[in-house]
Amino acid sequence: MSPPSSDRPRDAAPRETSPGAPASPEATSLQAAPRTATLHRMVMDAHVCPYGLKALDLLRRQGYAVDDRWLTTRAATDAFKAEHGVATTPQVFIDGERIGGYDDLRRYFGKRVAEKGATSYQPVIALFGSTLAMAFALSLAVYGTPFTVRAGEWFVALSMVVLAMTKLQNIETFATMFLNYDLLARRWVPYSYVYPFAEGLAGVLMLAGVLNLLSIPLALTIGTIGAVSVFKAVYIDRRALKCACVGGASNVPLGFVSLLENLMMIGMAVWMALPILGVPVPHG
Repeated sequence: MSPPSSDRPRDAAPRETSPGAPASPEATSLQAAPRTATLHRMVMDAHVCPYGLKALDLLRRQGYAVDDRWLTTRAATDAFKAEHGVATTPQVFIDGERIGGYDDLRRYFGKRVAEKGATSYQPVIALFGSTLAMAFALSLAVYGTPFTVRAGEWFVALSMVVLAMTKLQNIETFATMFLNYDLLARRWVPYSYVYPFAEGLAGVLMLAGVLNLLSIPLALTIGTIGAVSVFKAVYIDRRALKCACVGGASNVPLGFVSLLENLMMIGMAVWMALPILGVPVPHG
């Protein structure tokens, strides 16, 4: 990868400078000097550091002129880290003071930094928000309005399918986390591998409205076992665990979200069983 200017060393000299800050209120004819920062980041033929790009973008958005210095070889990178006593790049300097890497830069500007292992409901919000939007879109396409009973059914079924997909991304990690609290899985370990497939199958069948005699008992069974397991672990045993509901790599705490997932399956199973039992339910 070649820098824009061919007459400068690639490992030390600035690559480009972003526009400076606007003039100060007191100035009438001259602009104030731009705020400047120096960024050292890895830019190699086979690798461009993504955190370096993020740091460069953040500095520009904060109005800094950036002295963007590329580390184009592993040797240059190691030499830079040894010189400054740091373990990683990128490294940002402002007014001669080392700020640190991308996360440190965010903290310097007072922006939120997600701590490793910190609790987060973002995956759940994104998942249920997406499935709700899909359900509304399907209802609008079929019935001309997003607000239908069928949209509610589609929301639950789609959520079951997508939740199963997140678990199947890494079924080993999911199974390990699931075994921490599920009562049946702790007695029969293969159930921890069966569960996401069963949830996904029930969701697909409910979405299509077919084979109700299979999907209803399947959802009712795994939903009931799951709800009892979560309730016991969280509200009786008072255990602080991570939820496996959106896969084994999430930091969603076990509790209301996982309980809601199971209650949704139970509710959907009961709702779909009502017509079979002769109880009229609204459609569309």
